[in-house]
Amino acid sequence: MDRELEVEAGVPVPAAVTAEGDVFCDVLPAGRYVTVTHVGHPDELIDVTGALLNWASAQGLEWDMEDTDDGQRWGCRLEIYHTDPGEEPDMTSWETQLAFRLAG
Repeated sequence: MDRELEVEAGVPVPAAVTAEGDVFCDVLPAGRYVTVTHVGHPDELIDVTGALLNWASAQGLEWDMEDTDDGQRWGCRLEIYHTDPGEEPDMTSWETQLAFRLAG
């Protein structure tokens, strides 16, 4: 990558928790999302992401994203890992859902 990538990791919890330091409690923004589920090695997600972005562009969809001097800033762009590596060590069997929020 040519620029720095800012990432936040999240864990679903049933209720708000007390946050300290770099840990904070928040909710995902409401809205419409484009999603795709990938079964395979996480290294393949770059190509899956590219295919999703290209598909959405061909459909005329607009992302909740803005270009800044530091690069793109997304309103909400998720990688949701549905597979527990402790239960399924074979990374080629992992299930990952991409969910990117649309504008408006």
